Amino acid sequence: MTSTAQPTVPEGRKAHPEHLGHVIFITAAAAMGGFLFGYDSSVINGAVEAIRSRYDVGSAVLAQVIAVALIGCAIGAATAGRIADRIGRIRVMQIASVLFTISAVGSALPFSLWDLAFWRVIGGFAIGMASVIGPAYIAEVSPSAYRGRLGSFQQAAIVVGIAISQLVNWGILNLADGKQRGTLAGLEAWQWMLGVMVVPAVLYGLLSFAIPESPRYLISVGKLDRAKEVLAEVEGHSVNLDTRVAEIDQAMRSEHKSTFKDLLGGKMGFLPIVWVGIGLSVFQQLVGINVAFYYSSTLWQSVGINPESSFFYSFTTSIINIVGTVIAMIFVDKIGRRPLALIGSAGMAVSLALEAWAFSAKTAAGTLPAAEGTVALIAAHVFVLFFALSWGVVVWVFLGEMFPNKIRAAALGVAASAQWIANWAITASFPSLADWNLSGTYVIYTFFALLSIPFVLKFVKETKGKALEEMG
Repeated sequence: MTSTAQPTVPEGRKAHPEHLGHVIFITAAAAMGGFLFGYDSSVINGAVEAIRSRYDVGSAVLAQVIAVALIGCAIGAATAGRIADRIGRIRVMQIASVLFTISAVGSALPFSLWDLAFWRVIGGFAIGMASVIGPAYIAEVSPSAYRGRLGSFQQAAIVVGIAISQLVNWGILNLADGKQRGTLAGLEAWQWMLGVMVVPAVLYGLLSFAIPESPRYLISVGKLDRAKEVLAEVEGHSVNLDTRVAEIDQAMRSEHKSTFKDLLGGKMGFLPIVWVGIGLSVFQQLVGINVAFYYSSTLWQSVGINPESSFFYSFTTSIINIVGTVIAMIFVDKIGRRPLALIGSAGMAVSLALEAWAFSAKTAAGTLPAAEGTVALIAAHVFVLFFALSWGVVVWVFLGEMFPNKIRAAALGVAASAQWIANWAITASFPSLADWNLSGTYVIYTFFALLSIPFVLKFVKETKGKALEEMG
């Protein structure tokens, strides 16, 4: 009589928490950093033309003031992982909350253009930290069976933050009689747009006191009993907690804490998996998605649409962004990360090409013919939809789970930094490129959307359903 040995299933793969609602609350609270990320990134959309008018600056200088926050983002992203390994994920969230609050107040009450730029850099630090700590923390507290959907909360929070910022901007503009520099209670409308962020910034800080520290961090500092309590909260009491802690501890002990040096290897400098993470981050930005969120009001006004309508279209675009994100959250664990990325790339390429065609009909008076204007508006919304249901979500999910334990924090920081640098390049170049040739600019974005398809097919591996300890 023979017996067949059964493969050992890691405890993390068995996790099904009894109180999934509590896990969702923890994830949502952590994702408030994503909400602020989206809000702070996009709220500037409503202030661009007012800043240009108040400080009498051209497109090149204006672009630098808008984009300078992204340098802060890159620094914040590069350092957040190391800081989180030293003082914990929750403390990093609290630091980010304070920086968001300071930035909101300073940006609303600037003394000069360069003063405004400084406060935007401070906000950038906070955004960069939130961009790293959110997906890392969520990946570490999520059971593997739900990790894709819970990981999607980060992007969901980002898109809701974008939508709320556009709704607030539109509401403030209407209160100011359609004038971005209209006065409300002693401040210009655009100052209120930037200052309202104080409310979610403080809420983020308060919520950080209501959620537990990551069990992986707790194990790393020897707080095993507390780690078991947290694991019971998020993975369920049916999991053997001693075995689960041993799994995580063994994975962590067999590897030393991640440093920048750990990312190096081979002829290309970084390890291949790190380059894949960088590639995902860069392609996410090079399709020009943040032009839709930083400059859409200016873009539509540049082709003859009035300010009130341009602000409204910015808001409707952000609603489409939410719809696409919900679609991605539904399917990311069903059909996988790679298929969604490929679907999104194809859809973005087509819609960007249609925008390029429509903008080529821009007249000398700075308007679009009716047909081309309609195509441009529809294509812009379709582009955002395909981005949101694909790259907007799957990149953050990939970055939270694709790296081996030994390099996860450092690799995530480098990949997120690359994302912010690419974001800066697109943001800083768009006003000048649009002045040169708006249609040609969109041809460039179309090219990158097409190029992302072979990149995914050749280099990106599926991570659906795998425990973090299995990555390598």
